[in-house]
Amino acid sequence: MTTLEPRQPRHLVDRRIGMLMAFEAVTLAVAAFVHLAGYTPAGSKPPFQASHAGVAEAIIGVAIAYGAIAVLRSSSRAWAAAVAATSFAILGFAVGLTITARGGDVPDLLYHVTMLPVLILSLIILARTGRTEVSREQRMP
Repeated sequence: MTTLEPRQPRHLVDRRIGMLMAFEAVTLAVAAFVHLAGYTPAGSKPPFQASHAGVAEAIIGVAIAYGAIAVLRSSSRAWAAAVAATSFAILGFAVGLTITARGGDVPDLLYHVTMLPVLILSLIILARTGRTEVSREQRMP
C-alpha cells in the first residue's frame, strides 16, 4: 500500500494581487503602444524621448505580466516572482519619473505619479503577505 505524504505548503499569494498586477501590465502595454506608435503630443523635450519610454514601459510590462501570471497560476514561486517584478517596476518608474519630470508631457507625468503609488502599495501588500505566510509555515508541524 502506498502512503501519500502531505505536500509542502505553497507560498500562496492572494489572486487579487495577481489581478492588480495584470491591470498594471495592461496600463504599461497601453503606455508603451502610445509612445512607440508616436501618439504622444509633440511638447516633450530632452532628456525625454517617447520611443525610449515605450521600450522601457514594454520591458517593465513584461516583467509585471510574468509576476501576475505566476500569481494567478499559483506557482510555487509566485511570491518571489511578484516581489521581484514589482520591485523592478518601482525602480523603472522612479527612473522614468525623474526623466519625465524634466522633459515629458503632463499626461506622462500624471501616469507616473498615479501608478508609482499603486506599485508601491502592491509591494507593501506582498511584503506583508510574505511575512504572514512564512510565519504560518514555520508553525506547521
